[in-house]
Amino acid sequence: MEHFIVSARKYRPATFKDVVGQQAITNTLNNAIANNHLAQALLFTGPRGVGKTTCARILAKKINQDGTEREDEDFAFNIFELDAASNNSVDDIRNLIDQVRIPPQVGKYKVYIIDEVHMLSASAFNAFLKTLEEPPKHAIFILATTEKHKIIPTILSRCQIFDFRRIGVQDIKGHLAEVAKAENIDADDDALHVIAQKADGALRDALSIFDRVVSFAGKKLTRQAVTENLNVLDYTWYFKITDLLLENNIPQVLVTFNEILSKGFDGHHFIMGLASHFRDLLVCKNQETINLLEVGEQVKAMYFEQSQKADTTFLVQAIEIANACDLKYKTSQNQRLLVELCLMQLASLNFQGEKKKSNNHGRFVIPPSYFKGNNNKLDEITSAESITKKSVSQHSRSENSTETISAEEPAVKETATKEKQLAEQNDSSEYKNGSALKNTSEKVENRPQIIAERNAKRVSALSLKSIQKKQELKQELDAKQPEVKDLPLKEFSEKEMLTAWQEYTAGVERSGKFNLLSHLTMGTPKLAGSIIHLEFPNQTIKTEVERAKFELLAFLREKLQNYNIDLDITVNETIEKRYAYTTREKYEKLKEINPLIDKLRQEFDLDI
Repeated sequence: MEHFIVSARKYRPATFKDVVGQQAITNTLNNAIANNHLAQALLFTGPRGVGKTTCARILAKKINQDGTEREDEDFAFNIFELDAASNNSVDDIRNLIDQVRIPPQVGKYKVYIIDEVHMLSASAFNAFLKTLEEPPKHAIFILATTEKHKIIPTILSRCQIFDFRRIGVQDIKGHLAEVAKAENIDADDDALHVIAQKADGALRDALSIFDRVVSFAGKKLTRQAVTENLNVLDYTWYFKITDLLLENNIPQVLVTFNEILSKGFDGHHFIMGLASHFRDLLVCKNQETINLLEVGEQVKAMYFEQSQKADTTFLVQAIEIANACDLKYKTSQNQRLLVELCLMQLASLNFQGEKKKSNNHGRFVIPPSYFKGNNNKLDEITSAESITKKSVSQHSRSENSTETISAEEPAVKETATKEKQLAEQNDSSEYKNGSALKNTSEKVENRPQIIAERNAKRVSALSLKSIQKKQELKQELDAKQPEVKDLPLKEFSEKEMLTAWQEYTAGVERSGKFNLLSHLTMGTPKLAGSIIHLEFPNQTIKTEVERAKFELLAFLREKLQNYNIDLDITVNETIEKRYAYTTREKYEKLKEINPLIDKLRQEFDLDI
């Protein structure tokens, strides 16, 4: 049997023009040789498999050529390769220094190639300094390393440094195509592209992978054979998942994810690939960025087609959600559930072709038009949370239960009474599904928000049907909102916002709401676009401010003539730690400042 030579050795470049992806370095070395401007100490640094040792050997051979040598002359007696990983002692360097003094027998230069030079010990480096700085005129040193940061600065300062870069996917794919042609192998463009991506910029790795796949698939190299042999998750899975997400098909998404796991793929690998897939779709949305997509022409057409189905907002939110899942994956105790939850969130982003709008952590958001046309009803507006609590208590399905209805909600009370009468007359399935509530709610004026919230609570929050039901109720609610066109969107500065804020707090003080006043003046609100950011030390203060949110928004929107203004209220736990609320907390704060206070308390046997 004929001896097999791996492609990485068989197709190792013999000249600078054959080196792939390092044109800047090879041109520099060629010009240095032609102009007799070559340094006596060179350092080649860069990732593995990008051509450092290959370029060193080509350079060592080329500088001894004068045109009179034989065609197959390799100047083996003039080239010395030293592996610093196994020859890293001071004695090894001393032997090298002794050899350097002897001039070459053939040619003009003796070239010493020291591979993995960062493995030399500190003593060996120091012993090498003098010779490296002032070598004989016939000696040239070429140092190669993948970890330049481990080399001492005194060595770096004596070398001319060449940084080799990772080889691009297209360059590797082109070289693999030439190798496949030379080996009479029929290789698909997509198959070579997958190999080039898997190599991660290292041509030697790409050739090794190529040999392995050829051994598996034979003379016909297809994308399916490559992905199967390399255990790479085929990009068609990502296209399938994305189509299901755009269709809001949560059950099928989970089934498909289970199929991926059953094939032995890791959930972390899948979610990282899905985030990259969304990124590639976003890149396809614009002609200026489409060149950033490093795929074959056939796959590029598939990306472009799917990118037309997904809008930019969906892709940006999807990337953010997938990336958050990626960051949490390693620390999660239930990693599969984490990915499944991420997929369900992605499938809910544009339910029924309509984007979900951010509602500030689940709070009920009333559009600016409501404030514009109903300023006289601001006092009646409450948060969705409070409405929900009342509506849930009013709709117990037990026949013998007593319904408790708040006296503050006369419209809700009237609706509940009518519902009870209707239930006693006809205990039908239509009433149980919420149809009776819908018919009755049409008769109640000025309370569409309350009815919509109560209807939403009738559907289980854990069922898939609840998502569709809530969406229908939201559309019904939006249809009942008063339409106000040409709302003012006047631009304003942070200074103007603070002035309006102070005017509102002054009104709060006049009305005697000192608790709310202390919350609103606790910190300085920050403006970002039309969003006003507030930061509080605990959840209690945040809840108190949220109760007055809509009245505050109405005032600011009217005062600043911009109905896009909204509030972003957050809790900063770091700030919370700086406040002391209870007597014990105050004492602990004082003790941190002066430990002698605790000694004083013990001395006089004082209570806190």
